[in-house]
Amino acid sequence: MSEPLLRLDHVSKTFARGGFFRRRRIEAVKDLSFTIDASKAEIFTIIGESGSGKSTTARMILGIERPTGGSLQFDGLDVGALHGKADRMRFMHAVQPIFQNPFEAFNPLKQLDRYLFLTARRFGAARDDAEAERLADEALRKVGLSLTEAKGRFPHELSGGQLQRVAIARALLSNPKLIVADEPVSMVDASLRMAIVNLFKALRDELGISIIYITHDLATAYSISDRIIIMQKGEVVEAGDARAVLAAPQHPYSRQLREAVLTPDSPRALAS
Repeated sequence: MSEPLLRLDHVSKTFARGGFFRRRRIEAVKDLSFTIDASKAEIFTIIGESGSGKSTTARMILGIERPTGGSLQFDGLDVGALHGKADRMRFMHAVQPIFQNPFEAFNPLKQLDRYLFLTARRFGAARDDAEAERLADEALRKVGLSLTEAKGRFPHELSGGQLQRVAIARALLSNPKLIVADEPVSMVDASLRMAIVNLFKALRDELGISIIYITHDLATAYSISDRIIIMQKGEVVEAGDARAVLAAPQHPYSRQLREAVLTPDSPRALAS
């Protein structure tokens, strides 16, 4: 049996808070385990409210935070202890983030096309500006845009939905195996959220990229997910096939989340 693409084995994360004399420890993530298969792309969703530990989990997977306990491995690499430039570059190529606020992901003083060109050059995908321009246009077309729409424009000149698409295009320039998307549609206009969600499904189906989708939004989670885990106060309270879990949640917290978003039409939709 081949090694999984991503393996979290009893991962925990503890933060210290307060002053020297009143220092206290906060367990943000407790004993978290799951795997992402290397042989088949999937969308694995982590659901929870603020403070559930889902974003801390994302930051550990991205190598931004180191686990306090347990093991976190990506494609054979120990993410908590990447050694040497070669391992770090291999990891950065293979795992790409999409953050909640696209306007914070870009330098407001840099034109978007230059940003994409420099990303292509940085990852070694392009040898010169001409090749970088071609690759940037290809990446933008994969997300429903074109280089013409980004050329010479600054981040503030695009809508939140357009800029989030540019952020996804930038991530694609490294040919990633895994995208970690932390609340990627929460700041996008409601009318455009499903377009972004459908784009993630296309990346899975057409490019074979696995996606960890982190959200508090059960509606998009139901639409996009293959498997889900529901987190509360750092712990997994429910896990399994997304449609089965969301249609008939067993844990009281899961039922509470579901009931909070139900509309007159949604019970029928979730049961289908």
